[in-house]
Amino acid sequence: MPAVIRPFHPSDLPSLYRICLLTGEIGGDATALYRDPDLLAHVYAGPYPVADPGLTFVVVDELGIVGYVVATADTARFEQWLEQAWWPALRARYPLREDPRDGTEDHVLVQRIHDWPRADEALVERFPAHMHIDLLPRAQGQGLGLRLVETLAETLRGRGVRGLYLGVDDRNEGEIAFYHRVGFELADKHDWGRTLALDLT
Repeated sequence: MPAVIRPFHPSDLPSLYRICLLTGEIGGDATALYRDPDLLAHVYAGPYPVADPGLTFVVVDELGIVGYVVATADTARFEQWLEQAWWPALRARYPLREDPRDGTEDHVLVQRIHDWPRADEALVERFPAHMHIDLLPRAQGQGLGLRLVETLAETLRGRGVRGLYLGVDDRNEGEIAFYHRVGFELADKHDWGRTLALDLT
């Protein structure tokens, strides 16, 4: 059957965690980078459908879930929610740790859990929403990324949200090109990559 996009269901959460890990290294498999396979999704996927399941959509083909988009309509409020409802349990579960110097990066994500970098106020004033999107290789090149963006954008417009942004690693040139094709523009550059933004008005 052709791949379809549907709203998130709570039973989808394990698939989101798996896909987040399998696409977590510049779009490729990040399994070798993390001793704890759940850490990456605890930060970049898991909180979104818990905070607002209405802004998570999944792509399903004949073999199962192959991709998703997760988002929040109000980044500032979402960050407050993270501090109150999401980070405390994870901070207790994952105490700060030193770099083991074995090539793994669990300590990097644990540091972010304990000291989450807040979004730039000027950015979220213009583009209140932000998102993360991931597709397994077998789902790429079929226009599904565009359909996910369009589905999310339509939902955000329905809520009166005026702008959407995301962060992209500079090494992921294909992803950057894709977002420019669908209308995102450069909003800021950083040492880790760039912020791209889409006007929804």
